[in-house]
Amino acid sequence: MVRRCRTATQAMTASAHAPHPLAKALPLFLLAGVCLIALDTTAKVLIRDHSLFLIVWARYAGQMLVVTPFAWHRAGTSFWRTQNLGMQLLRSMFLLAATSLFFLALRVLPLAEGSALMYMSPILIVVLSRPLLGERPTRVRWAAVITGFIGVLVLLRPGGAVLHPAVLLALGAAASNAVYQILTRRLPGDSVHTTLFYSALVGAGGLTLALPWGWPGGALSWADAGLLLALGVFAGVGHWLLITAFLIAPASLLTPFTYVQMLWATLFGYVVFGQLPDGWSALGICIIVGSGLALALVERRRVRLTSV
Repeated sequence: MVRRCRTATQAMTASAHAPHPLAKALPLFLLAGVCLIALDTTAKVLIRDHSLFLIVWARYAGQMLVVTPFAWHRAGTSFWRTQNLGMQLLRSMFLLAATSLFFLALRVLPLAEGSALMYMSPILIVVLSRPLLGERPTRVRWAAVITGFIGVLVLLRPGGAVLHPAVLLALGAAASNAVYQILTRRLPGDSVHTTLFYSALVGAGGLTLALPWGWPGGALSWADAGLLLALGVFAGVGHWLLITAFLIAPASLLTPFTYVQMLWATLFGYVVFGQLPDGWSALGICIIVGSGLALALVERRRVRLTSV
């Protein structure tokens, strides 16, 4: 009896001194954010002189080369088996559409402002959740939607530097990303490793098959080849870090920290392109990010209460 009590006490002591999952996952999650913003920055550099096809292919080929061995190692040789093939492929197509539209938008839009428009995805998920998932948004969610929309109006005010038709491409990318995330929630039967593999499959597989017809022709300079390689590395490592972080800590804990990426987007935009948001644009960005962050925190609290 004494031995059992001692064992239980030792287990409780070890549990008390064990690091919180967030302490291990957060550095990986934040580093993933740096990689993904570096990915967008590299794409913005390349899109000025190269075809969209080549850039998107390099991005997904790199992701596939990194995540496939990872999924194989963690889930075994059956990592590619799915119970929802059609849904997985449809989801991957929406991710490909989001990437393509966003890279096209970056040809014109500053990095910080373009990234802020992509953060409309959580807001758009609220709008689309009822027709696609049958969920009824709460008043708090609708408040976040309205606030985010006000932020977009401030960002796109008449006379602002961001008021350009390319904004529609960025908003289309945000909508595609929102549908991609909603479809992810409809894949309860597949492991995270299987879903990670299929996320890149359409972009990597489909574009590789079309490479003989989509290749722009001509030789690439060593600098451009290096940037294309970096694009693939940033995509692959960023998604690998992201999925590793989510395997350590729940999404409800990590999602609020997604908005730290806006700091990196602003910094990279200034260092690489010499672009900084003006006062009104910065206000619009803060409103959009604030509404998304508030929504993430509310959802985190809801998950915590329902799990008790």
